[in-house]
Amino acid sequence: MYRVVFDTNILLSAFIFGGNPEKLFQLARSKKIQLLTSSSILTEFATCLKDKFLWADEDIAEAIKTIGYSSELIKPTQKLRVLHDDPDNRVLECAVEGKAHFIVSGDKHLLTLKEFRKIPIIKAAEIVSKLT
Repeated sequence: MYRVVFDTNILLSAFIFGGNPEKLFQLARSKKIQLLTSSSILTEFATCLKDKFLWADEDIAEAIKTIGYSSELIKPTQKLRVLHDDPDNRVLECAVEGKAHFIVSGDKHLLTLKEFRKIPIIKAAEIVSKLT
């Protein structure tokens, strides 16, 4: 089973816009892939839902619970400073510590890397086509 880290934008898209990110999240919910996440990724996700999308606290808590039931929480022990956008570094840390097979992102800074420590960084459409 693939171990996969979703960047925050993929989680946001899964919950708000649908499409391939939602399909991927459904694969995680049905245990066809192992979603890896961290408290840093979940905190950024919650902050974006509240500040950018004006979600209510109880709806944010429900979304976090849903992700929690569908993922393995990784607690990275090392701090990376690879990219200027610090939340992107938290995604890399989660992937390395969780021994991910893929990082799924729509973020141009992460996608520009193409891979990090032999972990491919790909768009949602790429992994959906691999898995379906």
